[in-house]
Amino acid sequence: MSTTVAVHDGRAGNARQAVALARALDSDAGDCTLDPRAPWRWLAPRVLPGADAAFGNAFKALAAQPPALAIGCGRQAALATRLLRDRGSQSVQILDPRIDPRHWDLVIAPGHDALRGDNVIRTLGSLHPVDDLWLAQARRDFAHIATLPSPHTVLLVGGPSRHVALQDAAFETLLRQLAGHARAVHGSFSVVASRRTPARWRSMLAGMPAGLPGLHWRDDRDGTNPYAGLLGHADRIVCTPDSVNMLSEAAATLAPVFMWCAGIANGRLRHFLDALRSSGRVRDLDDTLAPFAAEPLRETARVAGEVRLRLGEAGTA
Repeated sequence: MSTTVAVHDGRAGNARQAVALARALDSDAGDCTLDPRAPWRWLAPRVLPGADAAFGNAFKALAAQPPALAIGCGRQAALATRLLRDRGSQSVQILDPRIDPRHWDLVIAPGHDALRGDNVIRTLGSLHPVDDLWLAQARRDFAHIATLPSPHTVLLVGGPSRHVALQDAAFETLLRQLAGHARAVHGSFSVVASRRTPARWRSMLAGMPAGLPGLHWRDDRDGTNPYAGLLGHADRIVCTPDSVNMLSEAAATLAPVFMWCAGIANGRLRHFLDALRSSGRVRDLDDTLAPFAAEPLRETARVAGEVRLRLGEAGTA
């Protein structure tokens, strides 16, 4: 049994954060995907009678031999890490659990959540595996991207959300702007969609101008997702402003990062975008795409160091 285990509900964003921190602390960290069951999943992370049966056989086996350190991300995992703590594990919960942080040894929450507490570690953005080694591996895995003309502009595409009302016509204009700039500087322009990208935007990618060097990935119809390789090879990155995870990963690269339409965001997302801009790591998109120097934002390594400091031996497995 691993001494450190990442616990999550299988959702990509939650899994990526929990596993990234667990493996930053322990390269041999395990991974437990929960199978949430009613009625416990409805009120997680609150503990109801019989909660031992809340997450299926994989979690039941983990609870029978609890790890020294359990790291969870998301509301379902917050219940799982509470239960493991009751069995002797030290527990670290990523994202605001929406109840008192004292139920965990440490809670790691983005600064825009405004969570406070003696055991709360605040971050600028999300946790992820992107660092120098990860980027080097991505460049090796997608070596063919290096043959695209420089400067290589990469657009990371999310989609409209309740916190940012992105418009179809504006996105079409963005594609024309970036394609025109790449053509003017004799560079290349690549675009990669995500799970959040609406079908109408994906169809716009299919209509990108012929003859302009670059990759245009909509979904599995276009082969293997080149996201990692594009992060590794980009000379500059442009992001839609809807995803904390996507912007956090872009900001961990060596490339200058630009946000499109960040000014129309609202709520907690707007607070994050403002903080990211204030850090100097990311700028608003303009017509020049002029490069600028900035230190990569590597919150996972910083947080791992803080966990080790606060939890001692369990955090240094």
